[in-house]
Amino acid sequence: MRWNIHANGTKDPPEVRNWRIHMIALVASMSALAMGYDTAVIGGTMALNSFIRDFGWANVSKSTRDTIQANIVSTFQAGCFFGALLTFPVAEKIGRKRTVMIAGLVFLLGAALQTAAQGNLNLIYSGRAIAGLGIGASSLTVPVYIAEVAPPSIRGRLVGIFEIASQGGGMLGFWINYATDQTVNFNNKAQWTVPLSLQLVPGVLLVAGMFWCPESPRWLARGDKFDAAERILTTVRGLPSSHPYIQHEMGEIRAQVEERSTNHLSKSAQFKKLFQRGTRNRMGIGLALMFLQSFTGVNIITYYAPRIFETLGISGTSLKLFSTGFYGIAKTLGMITFTVIIVEKVGRRKGLIWGAALGCIPMWYIGGYVMRADPAAAAARGDISRDGWGYLAMVCVYINAFIICATWQGITWTYASEIFPLDIRMLCVSLTTADTWLGSFIIARSTPYMISDLGYGAYFFFASILLLMGVWAFLFVPETKGVSLEKMDALFSKPMHQVVWAQIRKTPSPLDEAEAERDQGLKSSKMEKEMDFEQAEVEHNSHV
Repeated sequence: MRWNIHANGTKDPPEVRNWRIHMIALVASMSALAMGYDTAVIGGTMALNSFIRDFGWANVSKSTRDTIQANIVSTFQAGCFFGALLTFPVAEKIGRKRTVMIAGLVFLLGAALQTAAQGNLNLIYSGRAIAGLGIGASSLTVPVYIAEVAPPSIRGRLVGIFEIASQGGGMLGFWINYATDQTVNFNNKAQWTVPLSLQLVPGVLLVAGMFWCPESPRWLARGDKFDAAERILTTVRGLPSSHPYIQHEMGEIRAQVEERSTNHLSKSAQFKKLFQRGTRNRMGIGLALMFLQSFTGVNIITYYAPRIFETLGISGTSLKLFSTGFYGIAKTLGMITFTVIIVEKVGRRKGLIWGAALGCIPMWYIGGYVMRADPAAAAARGDISRDGWGYLAMVCVYINAFIICATWQGITWTYASEIFPLDIRMLCVSLTTADTWLGSFIIARSTPYMISDLGYGAYFFFASILLLMGVWAFLFVPETKGVSLEKMDALFSKPMHQVVWAQIRKTPSPLDEAEAERDQGLKSSKMEKEMDFEQAEVEHNSHV
C-alpha cells in the first residue's frame, strides 16, 4: 500500500489536496510565526548584556529582576488573553479574513513600540500588551479559518502548518538572539533592538498575504451567501461546482445552517447553547486541553530558556543562548513530525496519550539530576565540569521539547478548532483560546519564582501534571481524525467515556449510528419516492 500523509477513510478526491489550500494555510500561519517569534525572542533578549545595561538591571536584586522579567513576559500573555476573548464578536460580524488582517495591524503597532523603547520599560510593557492583543485575536481566528476551508483528510495537516510556523518562529527568535550576541557589540543598542524589530516581518507578510486569501465559505454560508460560499469552495477544492464532492459538501453546510438557524441566534442564546447537551462536553474537553498544554513543561523553557539552562549548569550568555537555539530546533522538528505523521496517521487521541506517557520521563530525569547534582550551584562556584549524567539532562530537555511539540502542542490547537458546532464555533474557540493564554500567563508569572524557590521540584511538578493529563486523555478524549466538521455533532452526542470505550473496542460509535440512521433515512426516502411514482403511474394508467 502506498504511503501517504493524509487521513484515510475519507471521501476526499486527490484534487482537494492542492497547492492553493496549502498556500492559504501558509499565509494565514504568518500570524503563528509572529506569535512564536515574539514568545521566544523576549527570554533571550532579556539575557543580552546590552538590554541589561539599557534598562538598568545591572545592580538590581534577584527578586526585583524576577518580578520585572515576569511582568515583561506575562504582559504579552495577558494581551493575548483579552485579544482572544474580545475578538469573537468581531470575527462573527466582519468575517475571518478581515479579522486576521486587523489583528496583524494591531500586532505591528505593538512590535513597533517595543522596538522604539530606547530603555523605557513602560514602552516594553505597552508594546507587548498591544502585540498580545493582535496575537490573541489571530490565534483565535486563524485555526478556525484554516479548519473551515480545509478538506477533512488534511485538516489536521493544515492546522499543523500553523503550529510549525509557531515553533519555527520560536526557533528563529532563539537563534537571532544568539547571532546578535555574537556579531553586535554589547555597547551598541542594536544588539537588542534588532531581535525585537524583526517581529515586524511576519506581521507585514500576514497583512499583505491575507489580501490574496478568500473568506471562509462556512462563514459566508451563515449569512445566507451560499453562492459565494460555493464559488470559494470550487476554487480552493480545484473542482467544478457540478462535482459530486462539492455538491455533497455544500449540502452538509446548508443542512447544518438550516438546522441550527444560525442567523437568528442572539448572543445570549449562543451563550446558553454552551451548556446544552452535546456542546458542554466539547467545551469541557476544549477548555481542559488548551489550558493543560501550558503545563507540559515546554512553556517554562520557551519563556525563560536561558534561565532554565542556567539551572542545569550552563554559564555564560553566549553558551546559554546557543543551547536555547538547539532547543528551538528540537521543538520545530517535533512540530514537523506532528504535521507529517502524528495528526493524520497516529491520530489525535493516541498522540495525546503517547505524548504524555513519553514526555514526562525526561522531566522526571531532569528533576532528579538537579536534585542530586545541583549544577547551578556548582557553576556559581566555577566548577564547569559536567559528567555524563549532566549531558543526558541537556539531551532530556531537547527530547521533552520534541515529544510535546509532536503531540500536545499541535493536537490541542487542531482539536479545539474542529470540534465545535458552526453556530457557536467562534464563541467556543474564543473561550478555549483565551483559556490557553490564561494558562500561559500563569506559567509566565510563576516560572521565575518556581525556579528560584522550588528548584528541582518545578520539574517534578510538571512531570506529574503531564502524567495525569495522559490518563485523562485516555479516558475522555475521543478520536476526531478524518471526521468532517458537520459530523462532530453526532460524535459528541453521547457521554465521552461511552464514545471512547466504543472506539477502543471498535464497536459502533454515535457517529457510526448517525451515519446508519442517515443512510436508512435516505433509503426510506428513496423507497417512498419510488412508491409514490409507481402509485401515480398506476392512477394515470387507470385514468387513461
